[in-house]
Amino acid sequence: MSQPAPLAAAPRKLRIAVFNRTFSPTGGGAERYSIALVEQLAARHEVHVFAQQIDHQWPGVAYHKVSAPLRKPRWVNQLWFATATWWATRSGFDVVHSHENTWHGEVQTVHVLPVKYSLFQGRDGLRRVLRWIKVVTSPRLLAYLGLERARYAARPGRQVVVTSESLRPIMEAAYPGCRDALSVVTPGITLPSLPVGSDRKREARVGLGLPAQGTCLLFVGNDYRKKGLQALLQAMTQLPDDVVLAVVGNPAHIAEFRALAEALKLGSRVFFLGALKDVSPAYEAADILVHPTFEDTFAMVVLEAMAHGLPVVVSGPKYCGIAGLLAQGANALLLDDPRDAGELARVLGDLLGQPALRETLSEGAAAFAAHYQWREIALQQEALYFSAVAAKSAGS
Repeated sequence: MSQPAPLAAAPRKLRIAVFNRTFSPTGGGAERYSIALVEQLAARHEVHVFAQQIDHQWPGVAYHKVSAPLRKPRWVNQLWFATATWWATRSGFDVVHSHENTWHGEVQTVHVLPVKYSLFQGRDGLRRVLRWIKVVTSPRLLAYLGLERARYAARPGRQVVVTSESLRPIMEAAYPGCRDALSVVTPGITLPSLPVGSDRKREARVGLGLPAQGTCLLFVGNDYRKKGLQALLQAMTQLPDDVVLAVVGNPAHIAEFRALAEALKLGSRVFFLGALKDVSPAYEAADILVHPTFEDTFAMVVLEAMAHGLPVVVSGPKYCGIAGLLAQGANALLLDDPRDAGELARVLGDLLGQPALRETLSEGAAAFAAHYQWREIALQQEALYFSAVAAKSAGS
């Protein structure tokens, strides 16, 4: 584990509490986002992590295991986690930073669409009434909405952070009262050493059990369904036989999608690698990242792949936050409909047949990613901490 380069001295040292139910690099993009900020800021501040599952160690970070007497149903565990962390941090901290649906914490980072937005967006009249009936008869939905409403309520020092500009208008529509507290802090990356030579690529493939020859597509995501793996597997049937696919993510979904791959006669061309603590070898082994997601507020995996100089094929801005920052044909190829396996196959086929385009996208990807380094992102986050502290002091 490499140490980040030191940042300039902070105005003063803060005592910070950070909440994640899962604090592990295999948890997903939201967890890696939180971990990266903790690693960057631990040398400047006193950072305490509160989590139910901890698989991380970093110099200077204090870890606090939060009990989980009942992990299911999830909404009960969410209420338990919110209550337990409130009790543990109700005093003694300058800033409480929550990446979870909790009612307390000066800084609230939003990684997913608000529950309220998902439930009611586009529903009027009778459809809205029926949806409210569903809500009031569901303890689960009532719990999530209640926590969410308290989470985004205006209060002295409250900062609501979204991970992409595309999420800002959604938050404003769902919770207008938090508009003045909204800021955007995107995910970042730590730049790897580039380029990846043929020897290094071969070593990465051998280490992961991938074929040494041929073109390797890469899919990274914990929710295989929501991230569009089915359409990608269907598209694979229309690509040359020497094109293989490496799948990184939640092992709980492997059996279902391995069966689909077998049904499509792709069994020898699809490699399920499970969850990786360090995804870097997968990026080094791959030639192209494919991310046909149906819903991503940012898509940190796309940025990570671009930092490794990979051409990326990703869902358009309607589905994926980072796509709104990308330029079609210059640093990425954007999909109109990620559910359309035919479109995905055509885009990939064109990319495979045009080495010059792949080179253009690779260079454009690396140049884009260079503007999103964690060192600068951490300073943005730190500024929000001090803003929260000052506003809280003024309010009290």
